[in-house]
Amino acid sequence: MKKESVRWKIGFAGIAILPVILFLSSCDKKIDKIKKTEILTLPSITVKDFYTVFDDSGKVQLTMASPLMETFDNVDVPYSEFSAGITVVFYDGQKDPVGSVTAKYAKYINKTSLWELKDSVVVINQTNDKLETEQLFWDQAKDNIYTDRFVKMTNEDQTVIGTGFESDTHLNRRRIKNISGTIYLKNE
Repeated sequence: MKKESVRWKIGFAGIAILPVILFLSSCDKKIDKIKKTEILTLPSITVKDFYTVFDDSGKVQLTMASPLMETFDNVDVPYSEFSAGITVVFYDGQKDPVGSVTAKYAKYINKTSLWELKDSVVVINQTNDKLETEQLFWDQAKDNIYTDRFVKMTNEDQTVIGTGFESDTHLNRRRIKNISGTIYLKNE
């Protein structure tokens, strides 16, 4: 009976160890490696609730805010992306704002100082002229904005709609390329 008891204990121990051996043998020793290209596509900087102030000699030039900013430095052409939208308020050294830009998406290409704004882009200047479009490019180096998309330009006297637009950043020297309609808001 002693031999039987020892066999039973060895048999029970073998049954108890068997699942552990099966579990360990089913685990591969391979560790999933993150491919280098996958790492390079990740943002190098991510900022939530981004807010910054640009000034010159202590005078505020503009403020910029976004719920999410991601910077991609490990790509051929480094850029920053504002996929949750952006709001820029211009002061140009004044106490009160002199203009603003909002969009639901923005991308800034560092090398060329070029902004691409998309989805519900609204630009308002110092005289409350309002430009609305779905895509707008802002070339900071040349101090101009442009698009080849549908635009709607509204001021206190009229609304002009068309396709294609270019202007200085203050909307002073503006040109709608293909005007498709003008609505006069005031009767003369």
